[in-house]
Amino acid sequence: MEVEGGHMDLKRISFIYRGPGDRLFNILIVILSSSILLLALGMAVSLYWESRPAFEAFGLFNFVLETSWDPIAQLHGALPFIMGTLITSLFALALAILPAIAAAIYVTEYAPKWVATIVNYLIDLLAAVPSVVVGLWAIFNFAPVLRENILMPIFLWAEQNASWLLPIIGPNGPSVYNITSATIILALMIVPYTVALARDAIGLVPKEQVEAAWALGATKWEVIKLAILPYAAPGIYTGALLSLARALGETMAVAMLIGNSNRLPFSLFGPAATMPSVIINEFREAVENLHLSSIMAVGFYLFVITIGINLFATFVQQKLFKERAR
Repeated sequence: MEVEGGHMDLKRISFIYRGPGDRLFNILIVILSSSILLLALGMAVSLYWESRPAFEAFGLFNFVLETSWDPIAQLHGALPFIMGTLITSLFALALAILPAIAAAIYVTEYAPKWVATIVNYLIDLLAAVPSVVVGLWAIFNFAPVLRENILMPIFLWAEQNASWLLPIIGPNGPSVYNITSATIILALMIVPYTVALARDAIGLVPKEQVEAAWALGATKWEVIKLAILPYAAPGIYTGALLSLARALGETMAVAMLIGNSNRLPFSLFGPAATMPSVIINEFREAVENLHLSSIMAVGFYLFVITIGINLFATFVQQKLFKERAR
C-alpha cells in the first residue's frame, strides 16, 4: 500500500475499490437517485394525461384564465383557485418570515443553550402537528375569536368611517371562515420550516468570520448584521422559498378555514378557495368525466407551480452563493 517516501499507492487503492461490490453499489445509487426524477416525471405525465379532456374542452391556457367554476353548467376555470392559492401562500410567507428569522437568530445567538434546546424542540413539535388537528383547533377556537374581536370591529369602523374599504374587506361583513383566517393559520404552519432552514443557515456561518467581527470591536447587533446575516442569506432566502412551496400545497387546514367560495373577486374577510381545497372538496363528488378531468387539471397546474417555485429556489441559492464567493 506504500511507495517510496511513505506515500500511499493511489493506483492500487483505486484498483481495490473497483471490485464487483463497489460497482454494484454504484449502480444501486444511480438507480435510486434516478428513480426520484422518474417519479416526478411520471407524476407530471399522469396528471397531464388525466387532464386532457379538460384541456381539449377549455384550452390549455384558457382553463387558467377562466373565472367560472360551475360543474352543473360544465364550466370549469382555475383562476379563482390559482389566485386564492397565491394570495394565501404569499401573505402567509410575508407574515411568517420575520418572526421565523427572529426566532432563528434568538436560538442561535442570544438564548442560553438550555433555553435554545427547549425552543427548538417546541418549534419542531409545532411542525409535527397534523394539519387536520390545526384545522380543528382553528375552526372551534381561532376563527370565531378572530372574527368577533378583530375582523368585526374593523368592519364596523370601516362601515362608519371608511366606506371605500368595504369592497376590499367585504361589504356583507366578515365570514367566520374566510381567507384572512386561513392565511394566518397557514403562516403559523410554515413558521417551523422557515425557522429550521434559517437556523441551519445561520449555524453554517464560519466561526472565524464572527470572531473577526468581534475583534474589530463590533457590537452584537453589528456582528449579526455584518457577519452572520449576509453569509446566511442564501440559506435563509432558499428556506423562505421552500416554505412558500410548502404553503402552496397545504390542504386540510386551509380547506377547513377558507370558506371554499369558487367566485372572484375575493374580499379579505370573505370566503375563497385554493387549488388543494377544491381538489379535496370536490374529488369524491366528481361523477362526470369533464368534472373529474378539470380537478386533475387543477392538480397538474399546482404541480407545475410547486416545481417552478423549487427550481426558482435552487436558482436563487446558486446565484447568491456565487455572489458571496466573489
